[in-house]
Amino acid sequence: MKQFTIDGQEMAYQDVGEGPVILFGHSYLWDSQMWQPQIDALSQHYRCIVPDLWAHGESQAAPASMSNLTDYAKHLLALMDDLGIETFSIVGLSVGGMWGSELTALAPTRVKSLVLMDTFVGLEPEVAHAKYFSMLATIAELKMVPAPIVEAVVPLFFANNAKQDNSELVSSFEAKLAALSGEQAEQVARIGRMVFGRRDLCDDIEKFALPTLIAVGAEDKPRPVLESYLMNDLITGSTINVIPSAGTSAI
Repeated sequence: MKQFTIDGQEMAYQDVGEGPVILFGHSYLWDSQMWQPQIDALSQHYRCIVPDLWAHGESQAAPASMSNLTDYAKHLLALMDDLGIETFSIVGLSVGGMWGSELTALAPTRVKSLVLMDTFVGLEPEVAHAKYFSMLATIAELKMVPAPIVEAVVPLFFANNAKQDNSELVSSFEAKLAALSGEQAEQVARIGRMVFGRRDLCDDIEKFALPTLIAVGAEDKPRPVLESYLMNDLITGSTINVIPSAGTSAI
């Protein structure tokens, strides 16, 4: 992992391969390692830049000045500037698609193409917003993820049969979530409030004029397929791919 310092905090990222640049964004509660199979394949022909979200993986806590995903998109533009990369494509899953859309809105001439996976750039629906903020408040207060929240959150990331089909991946994620503690738990909750309290980008994405692929797991629970069809309607010329028997992270 390489390090990039901005506002006094260190962002960890992978920089693998040569060629046209792809900037990857991983899901909330995961890290850049979730992209390893894609990096292994695509780095044969592309330069893959794969950051760890603040407070995830090997990245430190988000800078004190950061208050939303627009700020994070600016951090990633600063990373691209530091690496001397002018144009690039974005592949974003979940929160990666949210900040990827923010970055595209900020610098439309620099983003060549966009892949939005299991994400939604409108406001979080009211019921889900309340549920997630309640969970995040508990995590921040206890500085840990209590068992009932682990049990509620883990299934949200996987297809219905994932525990039978890929028990090792599910168990690994469950153990990682249960082990989250202390300041990192607080900081992960802080990022979560930015994710689920994000602004509405629907008007912005109507102006997008770049090749855009929208992909969603047919069994995605937090990001229903209908949300992806809505984004598909809003982004002129975008294509959509609904992946059978897949959840958010079963890629």
